[in-house]
Amino acid sequence: MDPRRACWECSSSEDMTRSLLPVHDDMPTTTRARSCCSALGSVLANKYLAVASGPVACALICAVGDLGGHPAARNMLGVLAWVFLWWITDAVPLAVASMAPLFLFPAFGISSADDVAKAYMDDVISLVLGSFILALAIEHYSIHRRLALNITSLFCGDPVKPHLLLLGIIGTTVFISMWIHNTPCTVMMIQVATGILQRFPRDQLVEGGGGGGARELRRFSKALVLGIMFASTIGGMATLTGTGANIILVGMWSTYFPEQRPITFSSWMSFGLPMALLLSVALWVTLCLMYCTKNTGRVLSDYLDRSHLRRELSLMGPMAFAEKMVLAVFGALIVLWMTRSLTDDIPGWAVLFDGKVGDGTVTILMTTLLFIIPSGKSDGEKLMDWGKCRKLQWHIILLLGAGFAIADGFKSSGLTDILSAGLGFLKGAPALAIPPVACVFSGLITEFTSDDATTTLVLPLLAELGKSIGVHPLLLMVPGTVGAQLSYLLPTATPGNVVGFGTGYITIKDMVVTGLPIKIFGVAALTILMPTLGYLVFGMESGVVAL
Repeated sequence: MDPRRACWECSSSEDMTRSLLPVHDDMPTTTRARSCCSALGSVLANKYLAVASGPVACALICAVGDLGGHPAARNMLGVLAWVFLWWITDAVPLAVASMAPLFLFPAFGISSADDVAKAYMDDVISLVLGSFILALAIEHYSIHRRLALNITSLFCGDPVKPHLLLLGIIGTTVFISMWIHNTPCTVMMIQVATGILQRFPRDQLVEGGGGGGARELRRFSKALVLGIMFASTIGGMATLTGTGANIILVGMWSTYFPEQRPITFSSWMSFGLPMALLLSVALWVTLCLMYCTKNTGRVLSDYLDRSHLRRELSLMGPMAFAEKMVLAVFGALIVLWMTRSLTDDIPGWAVLFDGKVGDGTVTILMTTLLFIIPSGKSDGEKLMDWGKCRKLQWHIILLLGAGFAIADGFKSSGLTDILSAGLGFLKGAPALAIPPVACVFSGLITEFTSDDATTTLVLPLLAELGKSIGVHPLLLMVPGTVGAQLSYLLPTATPGNVVGFGTGYITIKDMVVTGLPIKIFGVAALTILMPTLGYLVFGMESGVVAL
């Protein structure tokens, strides 16, 4: 055997042995570390900690909590913590978290399976379901886009007047948001805004880029996106169908105080519309003062004119038969909503049916017509079919059902009585000072969770607070509902804020700086409207409801 080969083999063997031994010693530690990191990453990625937070919080409350010998109330508090944590952490999809009361309430002895299931379908839910289907019909036939282009071109001006253009965009968004949910309204109007902003040079919209007019373009772009985001939220206040928070208020009011005058579509609009108009004006003035200068119109005229909007409108062609029929159904539904119940002296058409019909009744009736009336496009095709309803927002419907189930659970478990006793120390507080406090309290929570979730959690507390201190509960519940919709400061406040923030034209600083004055104005306006107009609209002249 060659000595050199033997020496090489020997040396190689020794080197391999020496090099492998240290590595062999370190392998268990390295493997364990990597395994731990991988396991931790898997836990975080799959949201296992968020999923576990709900059951753990519920178990702790049930094991440690003591509510004076009321096990049902203690269990209700634990279940509320479970559902709320799943909502705010997105541990499971919103729709799934909203269905949790269906198994948690019977399992914890709060209410029977039939009772909790009934909360997920009543007249209010029917109103929302029908409204969503009608909104899908409007979206399918691009009626919303036609309306937006018409109104925007009307206000654009020639040459461009940025103040009027902002007014047109805000007014259009508010009007559309009155009838369809805030999120799809924001998505649609952001598309209109994008069509406008795309005419500006992209390099001038980037911070630090562009020439002398770049700063004006960037400021106007911010104003346009912020105006749509906030106007969509503001418009939802005006009607019951505009946002889920208003629907939750109606459902909880009828649950807690079934013998009192119900909140109808027309009565809420009589209060919500003035509030929305005041906030819209405040939004417009704020945007004009903060983002528009004397040079803005001159700079915009180089890239934008009324002919551009009219050109886009002409490309859509004349209104088809299907669009006209959808508008006719929509208009008839609005008339039925507004005239179902008028005043005590002049009853609405509901008196013909002994008061057994509700807003949800006519909503489903008119929605059904969409599946019967032909579209005029081809033989047998109707205005709507179930295939076009695939984008139906079931998560919102289930969230509303969960809110109503929680309201029932508060009452049936006795938790409301305990809360009422605990809030007795506030009995001496001035009645007129409480609505702004309720509004601010709800307005703070809503920046970190959705409007609907905030309303669901806050309203039961405010209802009991009203009974405890001897004031009309609506003096607190309405401000709590409106406060939940003053969500202007953070992207997490509403899905619409996420849509606007995702365009890249605005920052969180822009939202805070612009939204804070509007939020403060909203609280001030509510403080004035609630004890004046609210007393007349909601019949609160008597002060305290008969409980």
